[in-house]
Amino acid sequence: MRGADPWKSSDPLGEALHFLRMTGSFYVRSELSGSWGLALPAMEDALWFHTVVDGRCLLSVPGEPTRELVPGDFALVPHGRGHVLAADEDAATRAASVYDLPHEYVSDRYAVITHGEGAGPAATLVCGAVRLDHPAAHKLVRLLPALVVVDAAPGPKQSRMQNVLDMVADEARVLEPGGEAVITRLSDILVIHALRSWIVNTPGAQSGWLGALQDDRIGTALALIHRHPHELWTVAALASRVNMSRSAFSARFTELVGESVMSYLAAWRMQVAYQTLRSEDVVLAELARRSGYLSEAAFGKAFKRAMGVSPGSVRRRREVSMADGQSSR
Repeated sequence: MRGADPWKSSDPLGEALHFLRMTGSFYVRSELSGSWGLALPAMEDALWFHTVVDGRCLLSVPGEPTRELVPGDFALVPHGRGHVLAADEDAATRAASVYDLPHEYVSDRYAVITHGEGAGPAATLVCGAVRLDHPAAHKLVRLLPALVVVDAAPGPKQSRMQNVLDMVADEARVLEPGGEAVITRLSDILVIHALRSWIVNTPGAQSGWLGALQDDRIGTALALIHRHPHELWTVAALASRVNMSRSAFSARFTELVGESVMSYLAAWRMQVAYQTLRSEDVVLAELARRSGYLSEAAFGKAFKRAMGVSPGSVRRRREVSMADGQSSR
């Protein structure tokens, strides 16, 4: 019997979720009372999440109906939009910017805010802003609506998520040594749970790129491209990997994904290269090779055409950002 193909993925959609590695994350536990409102600023390329530990609140996202959140609900604001959390509608109109409130820093990634005035019910929230660097994560997040709420309604699918929410709540109520590390890691799991719930329960998520990931053969081809973008892929080579004829594979890929195999591959390589330049100190000639180009010059032209900036400018911005970060310490 032949061994399993080490290149083949049995769960391409799961692999896409695996790419949701969260970086630049910051988490806040808010102890709120009376008439309170928190204005969360717009943050480019960030995903906000909120969960209520005790009490309740209103969540207002521009262009979306205001939602009431209660313990067990989990909300995502995926596109970095500014939004408001408040005790009631009146408090929402005079919400304070979360940046202007005093923070007690438990660690460099976790802070506690105490806010509110006057009499009124208390509430405890755990919120976070996370960045998702991988191109697969960006592609997935772009497909999401402006607000995703996983309700606390009981059911077998929600029970696992509710267990994690209960653990976050327990840690947030009495922050013991190491508690911030537990909360941040559990919060990352909750984000992935919420995205998976949206994919499974949203009819629109069964078509387009997400639908293609769930197709036995095209999903496997996408996983090969995602995992090994540096390979010298051809349409014929990918078709062979998924046991399809070249013509049938090409037609089905375009039908499901919405663009041709080689167009998708080229765009994917540029997105991976862009994220590499933002996160690693890499030699351009080596990055060109990884991206399937024989010369640095050809890679540079293709990169600028696809991304609108040169590889050198992306690398310089990273160097400047790192220097600014070091000087601020």
